[in-house]
Amino acid sequence: MGTNELIIQLAYLLSAILFILGLKRLSSPATARRGNMLAAIAMLLAIVVTLLDESILTFEWIIAGMIIGGLIGATMARLVKMTEMPQMVAVFNGFGGLASGLVGAAEFLRFQIGGAPAPSLDAAIAIMAGTLIGAVTFSGSLIAFGKLQGIVTEQPVTYPMQQVVNGLIFVAILAAMTLLVVAPASGPGSGVAPELVYYGLWAGALVLGILLVIPIGGADMPVVVSLLNSYSGLAASAAGFALNNNVLIISGALVGASGLILTRIMCKAMNRSLANVIFGAFGQAPDSDASSGEKRTKADVNSVGAEDVAMLLAYATRVVIVPGYGLAVAQAQHKLRELADQLEARGVQVRYAIHPVAGRMPGHMNVLLAEANVPYTQLYEIEDVNPDIQAVDACLVVGANDTVNPAARDDPASVIAGMPIVEVDRAKHCVVLKRSLSPGFAGVDNELFYARNSMMYFGDAADSIAKIVEEVKQL
Repeated sequence: MGTNELIIQLAYLLSAILFILGLKRLSSPATARRGNMLAAIAMLLAIVVTLLDESILTFEWIIAGMIIGGLIGATMARLVKMTEMPQMVAVFNGFGGLASGLVGAAEFLRFQIGGAPAPSLDAAIAIMAGTLIGAVTFSGSLIAFGKLQGIVTEQPVTYPMQQVVNGLIFVAILAAMTLLVVAPASGPGSGVAPELVYYGLWAGALVLGILLVIPIGGADMPVVVSLLNSYSGLAASAAGFALNNNVLIISGALVGASGLILTRIMCKAMNRSLANVIFGAFGQAPDSDASSGEKRTKADVNSVGAEDVAMLLAYATRVVIVPGYGLAVAQAQHKLRELADQLEARGVQVRYAIHPVAGRMPGHMNVLLAEANVPYTQLYEIEDVNPDIQAVDACLVVGANDTVNPAARDDPASVIAGMPIVEVDRAKHCVVLKRSLSPGFAGVDNELFYARNSMMYFGDAADSIAKIVEEVKQL
């Protein structure tokens, strides 16, 4: 090993260590920003060192890609709203998978058409695995993006013998991969045209990615986004084996493993197995008739105004705030922080209860509240809030629905039965800020709205909270 190669490998090792340290710090909101910075430094180091590799043929395309990619990233960072973050994460997952798949394609075609030496058996397997996982991740992520954006229906799309069709496609893909690994026909001029088989592999994998995601409904999109993130990491790791690049193998494995762990956490938070999420066609988007039992109206609830809510919160001792997707839609996180500041100035203890699947992607609420500079020490998981929630004077639910629905605890027949919830109905009082009585993503009515200790304040969350803040100031 020459001096240059030794420097490259040591730099890759340092980059891998920084990735691990960065990932560790991402586990806590208090250190997440530093963790993200460490990971960014690790990626920059890996890119710079890779450019020192003598096998790089030309820098023109690399520089052009960095400029174009940087401009696109900067534009998206400025223009994409917080409510659209789940869609952007889905797109990132998709393009990460596509990049890994294209690396596999380049390596395959370099041998098959370009006349390069045939890859080793393990490299050939890695190329095929990267192609399959990358293509599935890309097309599946585009469907997930479409469902989140409203371009594709959030309702599960099912048809007869769906799993059989998926199974046949997967068997055909495995057959193509086996043929290309075991009998690649040694390269150009063999007469077998293995490149056509490879193109067919791509087409089959892209179709499979679509078919795997379209049966999954809107309520399950956080799990799907997390799973696709794991897929993108596995695809990157496979690309690392194809290129014999250690830092790519390690970083991809870290993303893949962390994504799977997060997916398991999300499934546990919904009291469902991963197989049930993928094959159960649950998570139907709500429609106008999606309610259990007799249709109820605003006349059936205790509707209140800003003055009533302000009186309740201002003279409380302990308040728990439960944010949901409605908070993101209304962009009300800054107003919510202002309300919390006003309450704390009056001696009220304020805590935030964060449900793992609140919002439309993992960590959605944490990101929103961090943007409003909510102290990390005020963020609590549901198992830290529920045990003493009966002593809480008031719970303020801002745009949450399924994650506070008592049916998950009390109704064994409910589609969300067994899902852990924030048990706000057991607090002394509960105020729900919501536009209407419409159900959540699970499509079931929420008994919380009609409970004796619950009050509904209808309207846009940002406007409602602003009015509450003004009323609190006048007390």
